Parts: sequence; structure tokens; C-alpha cells
Amino acid sequence: MSEPTPAAHLGPRPPAPWLGEWWPRLQPWMLATLGVLLAGVIFVALRGLLHEVRYASVMAAMRATPASDIALALLATAASYLALTGYDASSLAYAGARLGRATVLLTSFVAYALSNTIGLGPLTGGAVRMRLYAAAGLAPPQIARVIAFNAAAFMLGMTAFGALGLLWGAGEVAPLLHTRPAVLRAGAAAVLLVLAAFLWLCTRRRTLSLGPRWTLRLPAPGLALRQLAISALELSASAAALWFLLPDDRIALPTFVAFYAIAVTAGILSHVPGGVGVFEAVMLLASGPQVPTEAMLGALLLYRGLYYVLPLVLATGLLAAYELRSGVAAPVGRLAVRLSPRLMAALALVAGLWLLVSGVTPVTEDAREMLATLRVPLPLIEASHFLGSVAGLGLLLVARGLLHRLDAAWWAALGLSVVAAVLALPKGIALHEAALLSTLALLLVISRRQFDRRSSLFAQRLEPEWLLALGGVIAACVWVLFFAYQEVGYSHRLWWQFELDAQAPRSLRALMGVALIGLAFGLWQLLRPPAGGVAQPSAEEIERAAAVVRASPSSDGCYALVGDKHLLFSPSGRSFLMFGKQGRSWVSLFGPMGDPREWPELVWRFVELAAAHGGRAAFYQVRPVSLPLYLDCGLHAFKLGEHAHVSLPDFDLKGAKRANLRSGVNRGEREGLSFEVLAPAEVGALLPALREVSDAWLGQQRTREKGFSVGRFDERYLLRLPVAVVRRAGRVIAFANLLTTDAREEASVDLMRYSPEAPPGTMDFLFAKIMLHLQAQGYQRFGLGMSPMAGMAERRRAPRWQRLGRLLFEHGERFYNFRGLHSFKDKFEPVWEARYLAAPSGVAPLFVLVDVAALIGGGVKGVISK
Repeated sequence: MSEPTPAAHLGPRPPAPWLGEWWPRLQPWMLATLGVLLAGVIFVALRGLLHEVRYASVMAAMRATPASDIALALLATAASYLALTGYDASSLAYAGARLGRATVLLTSFVAYALSNTIGLGPLTGGAVRMRLYAAAGLAPPQIARVIAFNAAAFMLGMTAFGALGLLWGAGEVAPLLHTRPAVLRAGAAAVLLVLAAFLWLCTRRRTLSLGPRWTLRLPAPGLALRQLAISALELSASAAALWFLLPDDRIALPTFVAFYAIAVTAGILSHVPGGVGVFEAVMLLASGPQVPTEAMLGALLLYRGLYYVLPLVLATGLLAAYELRSGVAAPVGRLAVRLSPRLMAALALVAGLWLLVSGVTPVTEDAREMLATLRVPLPLIEASHFLGSVAGLGLLLVARGLLHRLDAAWWAALGLSVVAAVLALPKGIALHEAALLSTLALLLVISRRQFDRRSSLFAQRLEPEWLLALGGVIAACVWVLFFAYQEVGYSHRLWWQFELDAQAPRSLRALMGVALIGLAFGLWQLLRPPAGGVAQPSAEEIERAAAVVRASPSSDGCYALVGDKHLLFSPSGRSFLMFGKQGRSWVSLFGPMGDPREWPELVWRFVELAAAHGGRAAFYQVRPVSLPLYLDCGLHAFKLGEHAHVSLPDFDLKGAKRANLRSGVNRGEREGLSFEVLAPAEVGALLPALREVSDAWLGQQRTREKGFSVGRFDERYLLRLPVAVVRRAGRVIAFANLLTTDAREEASVDLMRYSPEAPPGTMDFLFAKIMLHLQAQGYQRFGLGMSPMAGMAERRRAPRWQRLGRLLFEHGERFYNFRGLHSFKDKFEPVWEARYLAAPSGVAPLFVLVDVAALIGGGVKGVISK
């Protein structure tokens, strides 16, 4: 890729709508600000709830939990995760898909283990399902329906679950909500009646109209009832996992069920990772009169470990087991292994948080006595405590690099986890902490091959939400420090007390070190010079790209030779990626070219490069086989249309189906048309004639030259490739340049022009002759290009994107000749293959397509006019 140049060298940007230009930039800061405000509300609530609770009493409540209760909680956790697989089974049935039981179990467990920890199920869990179900053969629209049904079923189940709990335990809940039990029972009964009406509607209708254009496909009655039963079983089991950890004089189960449903819903709606703080605050507030606060808080901490951390560790270990199995042939197994970095990043976050919290809380009395008995040197205790906290901060910082599969992040995480595991013993005989860190280190070693991106950690730029989240973690640690040592009076002398029993000063120094390092890192991230722009490719870079294209089986790479797109090369130079920039959109055309082994790294580099410039990365007209590359980066797939190609070994002009094409060729020969393919060295002599044809065609069409994914008349470009010409009486009347490679696998055409005096059927004659010529040269496929919006699903349950595309295809002739283009290509009896846009979710795809139109038209003016 070209060396970075100052952004001012890129030239002025075309105007863009205010919302499209500024909202994506403001959105991360606005969401982060809302997160900070929510964290403040949680802090105030917890401070009021825990003002009379002591840290020692919470730890005592945890230690007093019987082993039998912990075992019951583990069984309930296992039952809950097993029931969660029923959500996926029902979702697949709703989408009309059938998969093996092992695939469903693996996908469901990994997805929920990750989404429960991160707390953004539609994002993290949905990404896992998109990855694994696509590997199992499901189409993206089916997977979208699976994800949507999954989320809807969970919310409906939670609503029914909470309503039943309120109906049963309204007497205990009403005083806390300052209302009457009859009001709660009436509200719960109304909710249940609505759900019953929904079930009745499922027995009567197959679809539900949501407006003049949108319809919802209702599940079958049996499926709806089965899913409600699954939801009741799963939510009962997850609630029981916490209920078993409460003291023997537990809160009544009906009341607890109602509070649990409210707390889980609040945690989901808050979008706080794992609902941390929100879930706890609601449960503490609700159970205050019935359960001692320290007992509930101790149970909640145990519940977090058993229901959240343990499944995450097991899911990561499960993927590591797939890694150890040599020769895993199943596509789902192979692609499941590629999910390891996601879970490793989540596990690193958990380990980092554990280390930070451990650094600001006192060790147990048994651990202190053991340290004294073993006569562990005080400097070693002090150093291990301080360095353990710093290692926790380091794990939080490298987690993002693990998510991006960085080799340097893997080494850093491995070193930090090993060092912290060793230091956990002199720090305070923290055996559970050492076990978690050792497990993380072991899983990192097993998954080594998944972290193959060689890049510097210091080149990474953290998004605003990451920096604010880091600040929030440090602020939370400050609160935990004061909560754990609330009976210790603060004085300046604490900073200089170095004794075995001086645990508050030790925690204070560790937290100060973490805060200073975090502050320095945040300031460095915010004040570092912005990334430069990218320059247009030089002649030497186009030659390098041409060498890659010649060796490639795909002819798509020939579009890089136009010179109107930026080029991003792999370190070896054997692969490249071409892209255009418009507004905030960085759009790669066709994805990476060259050595497939280098494609994942190129895709990641491009996504990170766009993010470093404040842009959004997208990939235009990518093939289905390459979708996992983009899904791994967190992008989503949106169908654009279908690409047509003709199998050349089977091509001929015989038979009734090719009658029109054969007639065009015969007519052309009667008209005296002749066909010839010029080698690149022969094109130069005919450039004036080709220019004359091109100018006449542009004038007749009342249009101008396009760019990006559409050919344009450029002499340097035409001199690089063969050109097919049609002559009449020795004069060139039509031509097309051929996109070919030395591999002779695939060929296509780009620039196609004809003069006004060309007889009807000239382009049919040209195309047929081109395919016969390429067939004689040994080529296997001839690409006819993409037909936009073709092949969109016609069913009512199709995603909105595809329904909109279908509407454009059928009624959008005023804006584009969708049907005419498809009909022209269809007469060659081609094989149709879907093409996709890989882009961020939300409204980003719409902005990307607007920017793509501007790239093709040569700017915003080109979109409006021809």
C-alpha cells in the first residue's frame, strides 16, 4: 500500500448529508456518555443499598454456602444451558432449516456462553450463529430469521415468566413497588391474556400484517407452545441457580421468580456487559426485606462465577478441544475453532477484572496467616500485589488485540496470565485466581494457530467506548476499595505503611498505579497524531497488482488496473485489496485478490485502517464462499443481487434455447460483421478508432464515464488487456475489453461500446464470438456481471432488505433497467450466484450504497445526473 500522506492531500470531500456525516462520529461518544450516566445511577443505587454492609460479612456469607447448595446451583446452571439449546432448535424449525443435533448444541452453548458474559446477545451471540450456521449450509436470510426468532422468543418467554411470578407473588412484590397486589395481579393477568390471544392467533392465521408493507410470519401453534415451555424451563432453571445459593430461610420462590424476571429484563435493556450492576441492584432492592443484604450479595457473586464465568471457560475449552483434534474435517468444527479469539478475548476481560478487584480487596485471614507462617518476604508480597493489578489492566488492554487475532496480543496475554498466576500465590494464596489464569494460559497455548496476524499492539486505536469503559472499570475499583476498607480511616501515612497487615495501603498503592497507567494510556490514545490518508496507486503499484492478477484464477482483479482505486498490499506482495473512499465509507471492490492464505489478514487490516481514519469498512460484490472472512470482523451480509457466468466447456449455439443467440450471430454474419481479438500489443494502433466508437456511444446514451465497478475509457487501462472488436467493411463499430488471466479459469468483459450505425444484434454477435474464442483458449467460465436486486426472496417472511430489493427489481425501471439487464444475461443460460455487501449493521448499509453510487458516478453530482 502507498505510504500514508496527510489528509489534506486527499482533496476536498464531496458534500454529504449532515446526519450521515456526523451521526456515526457522535454515536460512540453519545452511547458512551449514556453508559457513564447509567453507571452513575448504578453507583448511587448500590451505595445506598450497601451503606451498612461490610465486606467481611459478604465474604463470610459466601464461605458459609454449603457445598450441596453449590452443587444444586451447578445442576440448575447445566439444565438452563441445556434448555437454551431448545431456543435454537425452535428457531431453526421456524426458519425451515434442519441441522444435526451436535451442530445445534455446539452453536447454542458457545453463543450463550459468550453473549451472557458480554451482555449484547444480538451482537455476539448472533455473530456466532451467523458463523457456524453458515458453515453448516444455511443461507444468510435463514440465519437472520433464526436470530430474530431467538431474541423474540426470549423476550416473550421472559414476559410470560415474569407475569406468572407477579400473579403468584403479588403480595410480596406490591409493597416494594408502592402499589396494591390487586393492581399487579390485574396487570399480570392482562399480559397473560395478550399472550393467550397471540397463541390463539397462531392457530388461526399464518401471517400478521404490521402495516401496508410489512408482515410477520407467525409460528405454528405447536411450535409456539413448545417454545413457551422451553422458556419456562430455562428461566426456572436459571432462577433456581441463584435461589439455591441463598440461605436456608430463602425468599419464597414465586416472589423470587418475579424479581428475577424484572432484574434480568433490566440488565438486558441497560446494554451493560452481562448486566453487571443493574441485575445486582434490582435483586438487592427487591430482596431487602426478606434476605439479608450481605447474604444476597454473596449469593450474587457466587452466581456470577457459576452461571457466567464457568460456562465461558468451558465453551473456550470446548473450542480448544476442537483445536487439539487433528484433521477435524467437518466445516462446522473447523469454523468453530476460528471463534476461539472471541472467547479468549472475553476470558481475558474476565481475568483482568478479577485481578483488578483482587488487588483492591483484602486477603482472607487464613491466607494472611499462611503467608506469615511461610515467612514470605514482604517486598515479594508488595511486588506481587502491585504487579498483579498492573497485569489485570494489561489483560483488559490486550483483549481487543485478541479479538483481532493479533500475534503480539497473544504473546502479551500469555505472558501476563503466566506472570499473574505465579504472583497469585505470594500475593495472598489466591488459588482460584491462579487456576483461572492458568486455564487462560493453557487455552491460549492450545489456540496459538488462531492468532496469526503479525501487527504491533501500539498501532491499535481504541474506540471511545473502550476508553470510557476502561475509565469506568477503574472508577468501579475505587468504589470497591472504599467498600472493602470502609472502616479504615484515610490519612497520608497510609501511602508509606509497608507491613503484612497493612492491606489497605497495599491496595491503595496498587490502584494508584493502575489509575496512573490507565490515564497515561488514555491520554496517549487521545493525543496521538491522527492516521494519515491514502494516496492513489503509483505506476509501480499497478504493475505489482497486475502481476498478482495474472496469476489469479479470478478476473475480478483486473479492475485494479484502471488506476482509480486505492491498493492495499499484503506484506509479501502476493495479495492485494482495491478500495474506494467516499465520505466515511471505505468500500473494497470484490474483496482481496491473490493468495487466499493472506486474505483474512488483508480484510482485518482494511477494517482497522478504515476505523483508524474514522470510517466504516464495507466490501462490495463479494462471493458467498468468502462471507466468513467478513463475518469474523463483525460485519453483516446483505444480498445485492446475482452474478451470472456461463460454463464455457458446455457452451455452443445449438438447440432451441440458444435460437435467439444463434439468430443474432447468423444475422451479424449476413450483415458482413467480422470479429477479432487484439492482443495488448496490438491495441495501441486502434486506440483512435476505439475512442471514436466510445465517444459516439457516450453521446448516444447521454451519459459520461463512470468508475469504481464500471468500466471507463482509459488508454493506459485498455493497453494492458486484450480487446475484442467487431468490424463492418473494415471499420470498427463495436468493441469490448477482455478481463483475462494466465490461469485461464475465468474471464469477463468490462468496457462495452458500440457506434450508432451498428446493426441490431451487434452486441449479441460480439458476446457469442467472445465466448467461443475463450472456449477455444481453454477458459472455464465467462462472467456476465451482476444483475442488481435479482434473486431476492419472494416470501413474506423474507428479510426487509430482500423485500425492498424485490420491490426495486419489479417496479424500479424508472431508476434502473433491472429487468432488462437480467433478461439480456439470462438468454445466455448462465449459472446465477449471489453477491453480497458486507457492511456494519443498522443504517450503515444504506449510507454505504449511497457512497458506492457516488464512487461509480464520480461524485454526488454523478449520482443525480447521468
